Amino acid sequence: MQRYEYKVIPAPRRGEKSRGVKTIEDRFALTLTLVMNDLGRDGWDYVRADTLPVDERAGFTGGTKTTFQNVLVFRRLIEAEASTARPLLAVEEISAVPRLGPAEVPVGPAPALGPANGPAPAAPGLAAE
Repeated sequence: MQRYEYKVIPAPRRGEKSRGVKTIEDRFALTLTLVMNDLGRDGWDYVRADTLPVDERAGFTGGTKTTFQNVLVFRRLIEAEASTARPLLAVEEISAVPRLGPAEVPVGPAPALGPANGPAPAAPGLAAE
């Protein structure tokens, strides 16, 4: 079973200026390319972009307003856990695990319960101060 760890970062809001890149679309694409390549060098794979609602405090009255944030989602395989993961048990080993028996029956009758509005009885073995 493969396990992944995830990283979520805010999506860039504007493209970076660069020599030879003139349009807004090209600048934005270049910025995304740089972010993805930078994280890719560390083993992160791009998964998707999401727009998620966020409730924020608005003004002095304590009211809230909802804004939307764009994020980029990346994942990478957890290698350390894959090499140290314990192997799955065989069917024979699972059936050999001891099972617990039934719970023991308490000795004696249960204490009587009274109304909740009376004074609490003193616990046995404790002296009143």
